[in-house]
Amino acid sequence: MTSDVTVNGHSKPVVVSRPAEWIRLNVGGTVFSTTKQTLSKDPESFLCRICLDDQLINSMKDSTGAFLIDRDPVYFGPILNYLRHGKVIIDRGLSEEGVLAEAEFYQVSSLVRELREREKVREKDAKRKVGRPQHVYRVLQSHEEELTQMLSTLSDGWKCEQVINIGSGYSYECNQSEFLILASYQLDAVEEDASPSRQMSTERYTDNHHS
Repeated sequence: MTSDVTVNGHSKPVVVSRPAEWIRLNVGGTVFSTTKQTLSKDPESFLCRICLDDQLINSMKDSTGAFLIDRDPVYFGPILNYLRHGKVIIDRGLSEEGVLAEAEFYQVSSLVRELREREKVREKDAKRKVGRPQHVYRVLQSHEEELTQMLSTLSDGWKCEQVINIGSGYSYECNQSEFLILASYQLDAVEEDASPSRQMSTERYTDNHHS
């Protein structure tokens, strides 16, 4: 919209912004107030069609004049805010999957694309975490003369990670060196979920071989 303004005796056209046209939406019993300009940000969306289709608006208003939409208002808030400022902001504890479902219903295509991309990133991260081996550890203590035998008896997937010489034993009558053996066991995803008790029981295990 333009209007002519006289400056120094000369008439010049200037752009005059129109006042915002407000609209009220009753979404699942919760009333939201916004502007038609906001709802028209995505011209292909259902919300934009609300602003353009006068016949549709008149037939689906409540007694206060708010447009009726039978959807979850909790998930509508992030969609409306996205149309306002173009940023995806979802409160902690609110399901992003639920926001995506509502964005698909309202046909806000740019938001749908962004949420689907975020979903793909989460799936990739989850696969990387599942594929990353998980380990539990146990610590064994042994005399020097028993060290070789103890290492040879490690079985059932246990692997020696490190042998640490901690000096002689506590007894004055014993001058043999004492060793700590750090052993590890790799859990696959199925075993990690199915056998939490094994993980806890072997997380820290000490075997003393003093006579």
